[in-house]
Amino acid sequence: MYQNERLELILNILKKNGYTTVKYLTDELHYSNATISRDLALLEARKLVKRSYGGVELEEKHGTPLVFRYHKMKPSKMKVAKKAASLINDGDTVFIDAATSTQYIGHYLEGKKDITVITNNMALSIYLGDLGIDAVCLGGKIVEAPSMLSGVQTVENARKLHADKAFFSTSGIDDNGNIISSDTYHLLHLIMIENSEKTYYLLDKDKLHAKGNMSLCDLSEVDGVIADFDLKSRLKKEFNNTEFILAK
Repeated sequence: MYQNERLELILNILKKNGYTTVKYLTDELHYSNATISRDLALLEARKLVKRSYGGVELEEKHGTPLVFRYHKMKPSKMKVAKKAASLINDGDTVFIDAATSTQYIGHYLEGKKDITVITNNMALSIYLGDLGIDAVCLGGKIVEAPSMLSGVQTVENARKLHADKAFFSTSGIDDNGNIISSDTYHLLHLIMIENSEKTYYLLDKDKLHAKGNMSLCDLSEVDGVIADFDLKSRLKKEFNNTEFILAK
C-alpha cells in the first residue's frame, strides 16, 4: 500500500471516530508503529490531525466514541483519579459519575473501609463489587454503550440519595471558568452536586477552552478542582473559594 493510500485510510478512520490510538491504527492497517507514526507526523504537518499521548484526533473535532475516550489522555486521567481517590476516607459515601476520568478512581479504592460508591456506570459498580466495595448502581437507560446510564430513572434514583463527596467530569471548562455540560448528564450532575456535602471536578489539559452552550455551573460552585497541571492564576484568583488540587 502506498503512503497516500494509508493517509486516506487513517483520515477515514478519524472521520468516523473523531479520535483513535496509534495501536488501533497499527492493528487495523497492519503496519509497524514507526510507519504509522511517520504517517501521523505528515498529517500533523499538514494540520489535518493533532497527536497526544499515543493517540490522534482530527483538528476539527467530532464526538469521540467511549471506547477511545478511555485511552485519550490516560496518563493524566490516572494521576487525577489517584488524587481523587486519596480524598475518599473510610466510611464515606460518594457519588462517582460515568466519565472515563472518574472511572479510573476505582483502581485506587482497594483497601478503603466501609465506603459506599453511588454511580451511573455499570462497569464501575461491577468492578467495585468484585473488590468487596459496596456499590449502588443508579439504573436507567444505557446512553453510551456498554455501561453508561442516564435518563429519568437515573435522575430520580439519584434524588433519593445523599453523599459525603461527589466526583465528576465533563467535556471541559471554558475560558471564563464555566463547566460545560451535555444534555445527556446535565440534570444528573446537578443532582449529584446538590446532594453532596463536597463536590470535586476532575480536569485534564485536553478539557481546557471547551466550547458549548450548556453550562452546568462555574468553578465557584464546586469545592475542588483536581488537575495534573496548574490552572491560570486569573482563574484561581477569580474563584478563590475553590480549592485547586494538583495531582502529581
